[in-house]
Amino acid sequence: MTLRIGNASGFYGDRFDAMREMLTGGGLDVLTGDYLAELTMLILGRDRLKDPEAGYARTFLAQLEECLGLAHERGVKIVANAGGLNPAGLAVRIRQLAGRLGVPVRVAHVEGDDLTASHPGSLAAHAYLGGFGIAECLKQGADVVVTGRVTDAALVTGPAAAHFGWGPGDLDRLAGAVVAGHVLECGTQATGGNYAFFADGDVTRPGFPLAELHEDGSSVVTKHPGTGGFVDVGTVTAQLLYETQGARYAGPDVTARLDTVRLTQDGPDRVRVDGVRGEAPPPALKVGRNTLGGWRNEVVFVLTGLDVDAKAALVRRQLEPVLAKIADARWELARTDHADAATEETASALLRLVVRDPDQAAVGKALSGAAVELALGSYPGFHVADLPGRGTPYGVFEASYVPQEAVTHTAVLDDGRRIPVAPPADTRVLDEVPQPLLPEPLPAGPVRRAPLGLVAGARSGDKGGDANVGVWARTEPAWRWLAHELTADRFRELIPESRDLPVTRHVLPGLRALNFVVGGVLGRGVAARHRFDPQAKALGEWLRSRHLDIPEVLL
Repeated sequence: MTLRIGNASGFYGDRFDAMREMLTGGGLDVLTGDYLAELTMLILGRDRLKDPEAGYARTFLAQLEECLGLAHERGVKIVANAGGLNPAGLAVRIRQLAGRLGVPVRVAHVEGDDLTASHPGSLAAHAYLGGFGIAECLKQGADVVVTGRVTDAALVTGPAAAHFGWGPGDLDRLAGAVVAGHVLECGTQATGGNYAFFADGDVTRPGFPLAELHEDGSSVVTKHPGTGGFVDVGTVTAQLLYETQGARYAGPDVTARLDTVRLTQDGPDRVRVDGVRGEAPPPALKVGRNTLGGWRNEVVFVLTGLDVDAKAALVRRQLEPVLAKIADARWELARTDHADAATEETASALLRLVVRDPDQAAVGKALSGAAVELALGSYPGFHVADLPGRGTPYGVFEASYVPQEAVTHTAVLDDGRRIPVAPPADTRVLDEVPQPLLPEPLPAGPVRRAPLGLVAGARSGDKGGDANVGVWARTEPAWRWLAHELTADRFRELIPESRDLPVTRHVLPGLRALNFVVGGVLGRGVAARHRFDPQAKALGEWLRSRHLDIPEVLL
């Protein structure tokens, strides 16, 4: 007995046509959509400040306008976390839409995640719920289930638990579904999108992924026939490493052991996922708390030609008086200039100033006025990439934890009935997994200075203020070298901004992979835009571009 679960969204703003493509491209039992991220919750919170009835992903409702009837005709259940901060409100809107379209569907929602009232000063504070509320809705006959903040994998574990009759004690099965859900959650990142070795296939328009789940928790990750992109062990490995940390991948329903995952190519565009072991979930639920941190502004000065360092120093001196009154000011000089350049743009460097302060006036008119006033009295060739504005509010993301039993996880059915979802009876406090044995190192031999990316892939992302960089080897000889060469200290050498930060290395031999967590490199999270790449999306590609002494046998 197989359950086919597809994904049609990896973020709020993903390909609009994906829902229709997934419903028409092949057989499905359930179609999921992941619309929420740390930054999205802040965006929805600001929406709700303007309109108390808002707070959900509006594009999801527009997609249903086109596709609700199609899903009903094909018998496909729809499960999405598009409810955001207002799942009840979205459920009402979907019922209104269904009535207008004449589509007889039952719409349920999950609530209990909203803890904003108990976190004063928060724009939004939401616990990450598991999948059993979704499962209850589906078991009671819902055709569409919308949630607020659930774990991304819950969009798969919920339908799987309902379909196969799993309970909280089916830890290995749940863990297998968590792994499948984690692979699906970011959409086309499982089918060649954002993939280090993207040239291995045609990713012009990658198809969205689906998983064929089995009763034992194993699955096959694939995509509809004829769609773009590709699915192989590498694309699945990359997504498994994305925004995870160590061997224990904790969630509200189960802790999945990533060091037990087996990936096997099962034919073209098919990867079998099995062997996953599960442990009891931790006793606490993660709570994502979004607050407004203050006001932010940015100016980028363009420094062209000679004496770039001296020009940068002059601007900094000239703005010192106004910056002394601002809470936080950061300068960054990007040496994008080239000597004897053939174009003005390639002869130019960029000096970026980012300021933050609780007072909008401090970063708005005061800064923009001071910057513009330099136009005729600063370095030769003075100009800015864009005129500074009045400042914009920025958000801060913080994670905290509450006991599982402190949250009222509830399935709300189409007829208004409310079914409470009990917290897990058995929990286990997370602890570190003992470091696994490393493979035998390669024998000594000639080496060549070359980029790491010639022998290893990487994918990186954000978790609050931390960055995660997963690195994997494509061959066993490359793994034997990588496991010994890319230590936490070597990582710090290759990524200089991490040298004074905590860097933790996790080893996953079954995936031939290393996972690095760089603490605090993103400051107060993506919404605060602390660094050039605020979500660390390209940190892995930067690492792959760095040069090391690589054994010639691998090149």
